Amino acid sequence: MEGQLRTTYELPDIRHGLDLTEDQGMIRDMVREFAQSEVAPLAAKIDEEHTFPVETWTRIVELGLPGIPFSEEYGGSDGGTLAYILAVEELSKVCASTGLTLAAHVSLGTYPIYAWGAEALKREYIPKLISGEYMGAYGLTEPGAGSDSGSTRTTAVLEGDEYVLNGRKCFITNANHAGVFICTAVTDKTIGSKGISAFAVPRTAPGFSLEKGEIKLGMRGSDWASLVFEDARIPRDHLLGPEGEGFATFMKTLDGGRISIGALALGIAEGAYECALQYAQEREAFGKFLSDQQAVQFKLADMAMQIEAARHLVYHAARLKDAGMTYTKEGAMAKLFASEVAMHVTYDAIQVYGGYGFSREYPVERMWRDAKLCTIGEGTSEIQRMIIARQILHSA
Repeated sequence: MEGQLRTTYELPDIRHGLDLTEDQGMIRDMVREFAQSEVAPLAAKIDEEHTFPVETWTRIVELGLPGIPFSEEYGGSDGGTLAYILAVEELSKVCASTGLTLAAHVSLGTYPIYAWGAEALKREYIPKLISGEYMGAYGLTEPGAGSDSGSTRTTAVLEGDEYVLNGRKCFITNANHAGVFICTAVTDKTIGSKGISAFAVPRTAPGFSLEKGEIKLGMRGSDWASLVFEDARIPRDHLLGPEGEGFATFMKTLDGGRISIGALALGIAEGAYECALQYAQEREAFGKFLSDQQAVQFKLADMAMQIEAARHLVYHAARLKDAGMTYTKEGAMAKLFASEVAMHVTYDAIQVYGGYGFSREYPVERMWRDAKLCTIGEGTSEIQRMIIARQILHSA
């Protein structure tokens, strides 16, 4: 009857749309087993010794993880963004350094060539990056241009069929092992960020060299170094996209990269939570298990809630990217929220362990140190809030 209130509703089955596909579940399970059996045993050692696990990277390549989001045409598996970030998440549960290595290689070192490189450039590099013949790295940050990436000072001048680059980049993940570097340089100094271009720089370019990176707080098993360009010469066709669109290209690259950092942070948080949960169920104090203490129960409950919320944000952003939809805001939200959740969860995990959490006998202190980078890399938490604010105010 018209005007009568409905008293029953047929709710749509939304859970099916949130489930992983069979292929995504298989990739997650495969990487989880690999991470637990082969990555976890090395995590403390590579952190302590500041060493990059070359053998682990070889196994990651053998499993096909670098090719998950790329098309079969170039040697990939067409698995999509969500399947790829599931791999990053599972690796990061036990070793964030290893998760970061994969994330930087795929999202930053390979994707820009895949998205903006000329066909010949794609044919030259993408199969090598997927097969592991090359590792990829991404050069945006400079000594005087971090969050303010529009202040890039590295220059590129066209001379005949070559660009000549001068300048330096710092904090470049995978640098010592990379075969190709995605870099920004100024091609027109008169028009600000619109004069920045993007390039693929081969490791063998004359005038290009590396300098040792600084000692890090966390992510110590992830390689980094500084890039130095001293009249470095690269072929003209190594320009990514039109001249002057490099800044926009890099911002779009970071949109996707932030989803992988969200997955990295999510994995760290999950790993710390699982450690704290197990420890609380085994450790006794005041005559009962820690898990029976209400103060500890509240911490565990908050951890679980925050992780679940972060997972939804990260997976949602990945699904938007896979669907070809806009995801700038959602990627920033996923990265911001998950990275701050990782900081909160690892902090509370140490608290659950008490004095043991402050020692290196248990992994939670390493997870706490690793989590901090997630609030800085690919845009600090403050930058993410600026991006989100611009997006919501622009659409208002």
